[in-house]
Amino acid sequence: MIRVMFVCHGNICRSPMGEFILKDLLQKNGLEGHTVASSAVSREEIGNPVYPPARRELARHGISCEGKTAVQLTRSDYDRYDLFLVMDQSNLLHICRIFPEDPGHKIHRLLEFAGRPQEDVDDPWYTRNFSKAYDDILAGCQGLLEVMRHD
Repeated sequence: MIRVMFVCHGNICRSPMGEFILKDLLQKNGLEGHTVASSAVSREEIGNPVYPPARRELARHGISCEGKTAVQLTRSDYDRYDLFLVMDQSNLLHICRIFPEDPGHKIHRLLEFAGRPQEDVDDPWYTRNFSKAYDDILAGCQGLLEVMRHD
């Protein structure tokens, strides 16, 4: 079983979308049992629920994120998860401060799994385009699902 942590800036938009999209895909494909979570590289949103437009976008696709609140990534998470999926270059820089070393090569950009390793999932907090963020995250999660099927 693979333990996956999605990571974004505040853990109220992109990373919880990734968490719940992947959980939904795993359930629909009979691959329950994997651990899937999400967290923030910053502290500013800790304890806050998923941002309402992100919740609405997930709900449009029949996915609930009920009860999710923002948590911060910690150094001890490195040993608890097999894969850390960041949404953009900024998240990558911040996660490298939390995990100064990555001996297990666990840190990746989500869109690597969509065949777009240099692309970011744009932050819909700024772009206001939650639909595009959903589509990008879904593409990354579908690519990851194929990897998980073979593990």
